[in-house]
Amino acid sequence: MNILDTLKPSQLKHIEIKNLKKDSVLFYENALCKSIGIVLEGEVSIVSYFEDGNEIVFNTIEKDGVFGNNLIFSSSPYYKGNIIINEDSRIAFIEKNELITLLKSNESFMIEYLKIHSNFTKALNDKIKLLSISSAEERFYFFLHENRNEIKYKSITSLAKELYLERETLSRLLSKLIKEHKIVKKDRIIKLKQGD
Repeated sequence: MNILDTLKPSQLKHIEIKNLKKDSVLFYENALCKSIGIVLEGEVSIVSYFEDGNEIVFNTIEKDGVFGNNLIFSSSPYYKGNIIINEDSRIAFIEKNELITLLKSNESFMIEYLKIHSNFTKALNDKIKLLSISSAEERFYFFLHENRNEIKYKSITSLAKELYLERETLSRLLSKLIKEHKIVKKDRIIKLKQGD
């Protein structure tokens, strides 16, 4: 369910919708967050770059996902990374004052918004746990378990970024686990091998 589905036609009139092109930068790191963004179509990432050229992907937001919600009421409401459009996208924006009005006047919207916050907090806790695991194999198994023993991925590179591992490290690990008959990898899906 998209959070906008909870709104009445009169409330939708106050929401700005933009069509954005792949590889464009929606907001730069340290820009003031004035609204939440709801991805109606496409995908965006929050990315920070280091002086040596390396990057860290803080989060990837897909269809029906929301960004800016953890910043807009913060005492420091500034983006921690660039908001990059990964593919042609359609995004709805709700400014802070309008968001407050909707939270006060629309209970269904408020409940969905609180669900988004709860899910975000859980995902953040999972990411902290993931990063606390130093072994690549243990980190992979933790991630596999958190995804109910089935990982759908776009590419090994994107999966490596989610796991905060080097691509080569993950490729070697997957090859090893396949040879040991511990996982099955087919059609961009990795599953835990079930007992015979």
